[in-house]
Formats: sequence, structure tokens, C-alpha cells
Amino acid sequence: MHFIDEAKIFLKAGDGGNGASSFRREKYIEFGGPDGGNGGNGGSVIFRVVENLNTLIDFRYKQHFKAPKGQTGQGKNKTGKSGEDLIIDIPQGTQMLSEDKKYILYDFDQPEQKEIIIQGGSGGLGNSNFKSSRNQAPRKFTEGKIGNEMWVWLNLKLLSNIGLLGMPNAGKSTFLSKVTSAKPKIADYPFTTLKPQLGVVYCGHNEFTIADIPGLIENASLGHGLGIKFLKHLERCKILLHIIDITSDDIIDNYKIIRKELENYKDLASKKELILLSKTDMIDEVAVHEKKKKLEKITNKEVMTYSSITNNGIEIVKNRLFKAL
Repeated sequence: MHFIDEAKIFLKAGDGGNGASSFRREKYIEFGGPDGGNGGNGGSVIFRVVENLNTLIDFRYKQHFKAPKGQTGQGKNKTGKSGEDLIIDIPQGTQMLSEDKKYILYDFDQPEQKEIIIQGGSGGLGNSNFKSSRNQAPRKFTEGKIGNEMWVWLNLKLLSNIGLLGMPNAGKSTFLSKVTSAKPKIADYPFTTLKPQLGVVYCGHNEFTIADIPGLIENASLGHGLGIKFLKHLERCKILLHIIDITSDDIIDNYKIIRKELENYKDLASKKELILLSKTDMIDEVAVHEKKKKLEKITNKEVMTYSSITNNGIEIVKNRLFKAL
């Protein structure tokens, strides 16, 4: 399934049905009065958060959504049938923005959240509503109101317990594949991951979610590389797991580059951060220990280590993440 996190769509509520102009016509009743019924209301446009959705892929192939119209009123004071509401399902974490993207109209951050985006047009009045002592046979009726319409942007920010970040080729996708059943693309070149990936970690009888985003490079927050498009997915993660390739020439510089990008993008640096050195099987234990201590001294934080080849440290990292949550 393709990951789509942004879409522009058109919404229109249903028009109200017109009122009817009708008169009672029955045998032996010479002066039947007006009996035109009211028009039905137009359908409303409603957005609903559902589980098991984590992409806006459905809006890639359909951009126009129109709720049904209300039916016209009928004689014998029959009200026209109202148009059915149009219910559109979206993933949790979706924001609805105005057409110019300046305003957030709705933030669907709660499970099973449901919002009426546009109310359907009200039905018109039939001529029976206009009968009076002075006008016993009115022919007047009103038309239904036109349903409102609007263009909006949908912007998805993934909701995840843990967000993975690091330089390209740091081993984030490999880590995700080791601790979850997710199957991200893994290869030995930068920017293998071109779209966010989600996975569920099972820790005993508990579970939590992890999101992997494409690797960040220097000035990612300014639009360099792929980071600017996906940094937003870290906004709703509770904890950031910073993965650093222990074989890098300068792990301290790598760490500082990523931290700078977090500080420059909506102060992501204020989120709780855990640090993990990957690929520890590629250097000897003494070097691993030295680099670990060096990074802990600079960051003043505990640094974990693991190897995807030997699986050494995997369970420790999973338990540490759950404990942090």
C-alpha cells in the first residue's frame, strides 16, 4: 500500500429539496385546501476516525465528495426524503486545513472522533405552510437551500508511541524489522526509506507502536533531503529513539546534526529522547565501549547498543522503550 500523507479534496453538502405546491383533490370535497409538503434536508458531510487506517491513499483516486440532495415535497403534506449523510473515513492523526493552508479547521487526534464538516441544506416549505385566513389557497412555496461547498487539505501526522530518527543508512529500517513484523525496504545505500513505516512492538503482554521516517541530513528542516516532508510525523510521537551508526567517522557530529534539525523544526528537541548505537557487530567490544562512554559524556544520557546480525541488545532496547513509555 502506498503511503500518502497529504491530499486536497472538494466537499459539498447536499442541497435541500424544494417545497411542493399542491391542493387537496378528493371526491365530494369541493374546496380542498393546500397540501404541499416540505422538501427533505440535504445530506451532511461527516468525517469519522477509524482504526486500521494509516494513509490517505483513498483520496489519491477520488477528490470530489458530494452528499445526496433532499427530495422534493409531495402532495398530501408528504415531506420529501432527506439525503443520506456522506460519511468519510480517515486515519487518526489527520488534520483538516483551509484551502490556503493557513488555518487548521479540525484536528482528528482522538479515536472514533466524528465531526460534521458541512451541514446539509434545509428543505424548502410547501404551500400548506402559507395558508392564512386571508389566503386560503396559496400557491407560494420555497426552494431548498443550496448545500455549502469547500476545498480543504488533509494532512496526516502519524500517531506513534516511538519515533525513529537518525542519519540516512543508520539502521532505522533494520531495527524496525527486528522488533516488529513490519517489512520496510532495506539496502546499503542512503535514503532507502522514502516513506514512513509503522510497526507494532510486542513486549510481554504489552504493545506499542514505532514509526520510522526517512533519514535526516544537515539542514533537513530547511528543505534539504527528504526530512522536511516527514519531520511532521515526529510531532505526535511520545518518545524519539535516535539511532546512530557506530561505524560512522564521527558519531558525536552525527548526533549534533540531528539535534540541530529537531531544534529548528517546531522545537522537537523538547521531546524525550533515547539513544541507540547500531551495527555494534562491525567493531570490537573495546571500541564499542569507548564510543558508548564518549557519547554518554557528551549527551549526559544513557546510550544503548545493539546488533541486527547477532540480535545482541534487542530485548534490552524493547524493555527500555516500554519502560520509558
